[in-house]
Amino acid sequence: MKDPYIVLAEKTIENYIRLGKKIKLPEDLPIEFYKKKAGVFVSLHHKVTDELLGCIGTYAPTQSCLAKEIINNAISAAMADPRFEPITKEQLSELKISVDILSPLDKIKDINELNPKKYGIYIISNDGRSALLLPDLEGVSTVEDQISITRQKGSIDIDEPITIYRFTVDRH
Repeated sequence: MKDPYIVLAEKTIENYIRLGKKIKLPEDLPIEFYKKKAGVFVSLHHKVTDELLGCIGTYAPTQSCLAKEIINNAISAAMADPRFEPITKEQLSELKISVDILSPLDKIKDINELNPKKYGIYIISNDGRSALLLPDLEGVSTVEDQISITRQKGSIDIDEPITIYRFTVDRH
């Protein structure tokens, strides 16, 4: 049986690309999809090359339930990631989709509380610029790499003070 998180993201993206419409909230999902609220990231990779094709998400819930969070972020990952062209009908069969359900953010006092394999990080500068990096990403093996990449994503200089939050993900 296919993972219901992935099935929902796949159906959402396919429906949006083929018909130009957001799907209605399905009625046959596990109960947690309607009861739970959480930040969600949807990542799209090429099935064969593993090349990233889109990744959009929320670090905290913005919708009334997990299912709606997945639907909105799946469409955004496919159509609105500014780093990539929108996904086309021809690419649908080539997609490998992952859905990460984020735990609440936990402010850290010391970088020794981080582990790039276990925790993702969300950083924010004093002037409000911020960025997020998911955990357990290929090529990110040290805390220093994790912080440096996240700073780059947020256009935050190396010497600027930041507040760091960590989180875990339930990866599907």
